[in-house]
Amino acid sequence: MEELHIRPAIAEDIPALVAMLADDVLGAARESLDDLAPYTAAFERLAGDPNQHLVVAVRDDQVVGTLQLTIIPGLSRQGATRSIIEGVRIHAKERGNGLGSQLISWAVEESRRLECRLVQLTTDMSRTDAQRFYKRLGFAATHMGFKLEL
Repeated sequence: MEELHIRPAIAEDIPALVAMLADDVLGAARESLDDLAPYTAAFERLAGDPNQHLVVAVRDDQVVGTLQLTIIPGLSRQGATRSIIEGVRIHAKERGNGLGSQLISWAVEESRRLECRLVQLTTDMSRTDAQRFYKRLGFAATHMGFKLEL
């Protein structure tokens, strides 16, 4: 098995990224490979924002994982910069092999390199396995999150 490589996502990765987003209990109802135009437009917005880091994990020339790291400067915590990890997905054939841990480790180290003082993430309440995973990596469930669909 070839070594894992984490790199910035490129436009050619969009179909693989959308496939991973859709290959999920929650994503199956909200993602679609039928029309990639909205994903391409979103990718262009991400690519143009220096505080957005959409990365892919590649093994054997195939995209096998992804996450988005967002850097947010702020006033609270004495002007601390924080990062948010979003959209973590692992290809079905790679789940349970440590790839998720490697991606999260990359995000934490990149956050340190960018002088963030806090890394945060959310996961759906129904994702009990993900909750255990993040707790095992040292994340603490300290807040309750709310969302408003628009």
